[in-house]
Amino acid sequence: MNKCILLVEDEPGLVLTLSDYLLSENYVVESATNGEAGLKRATEEAFDLLILDVMLPRKNGFDVLRDLRQQGIRTPAIMLTARGQVVDKILGLKLGADDYLTKPFDMGELLARIEAILRRAPAKDFIPAEVFAFGDVRVDFRRAEVTRAGQTVELAAREYQLLRHFIANRETVLSRDELLNGVWGYDSMPVTRTVDVHVGLLRQKLEPNPRHPEFFLTVHGLGYKFVG
Repeated sequence: MNKCILLVEDEPGLVLTLSDYLLSENYVVESATNGEAGLKRATEEAFDLLILDVMLPRKNGFDVLRDLRQQGIRTPAIMLTARGQVVDKILGLKLGADDYLTKPFDMGELLARIEAILRRAPAKDFIPAEVFAFGDVRVDFRRAEVTRAGQTVELAAREYQLLRHFIANRETVLSRDELLNGVWGYDSMPVTRTVDVHVGLLRQKLEPNPRHPEFFLTVHGLGYKFVG
């Protein structure tokens, strides 16, 4: 299946040029012309990659990327900007951008960067429903809020991302390496208890009895499975 790219750009000429070029390279291209529309589409639909201009009407690209990452949406993103200041690049990367190009840029370079990102990107982690519930827990993906029995549960960003990844892959046994790659972006870390610690934190906060988990199950010798 051809990879699908969301292009969030307000310059009509550049939208047309980029779309035609990427289509010729067998990508599916969708577009949005302002930050609010781009955020809505990236939140509600599944894409393999975002190409996100920084200077956008209604909501700038930095804010769009920040909001997506806060909601646990990890779709790879390339930032585009007419400004070349190093501080902009640093800000974009800190917010979770995967790469950064300053206009004007060479189409071949853009293509090479897209291909490199997609080679290393994990599979789409997309949940079409806005709300998911299990037991007395309710997860609102639009607001990135978790409640239990009607009370707000405070999750750290990585705990929320792990929860979201479990829900997106429910009933699937996930190895520690798969979780490290899907949530932390690491290929592997031979000696680490990072995953175990974070699963333990989710159990403490979301399981009725953390010592006897009902939802976040250990599959001995393999990893973990979420069965909510």
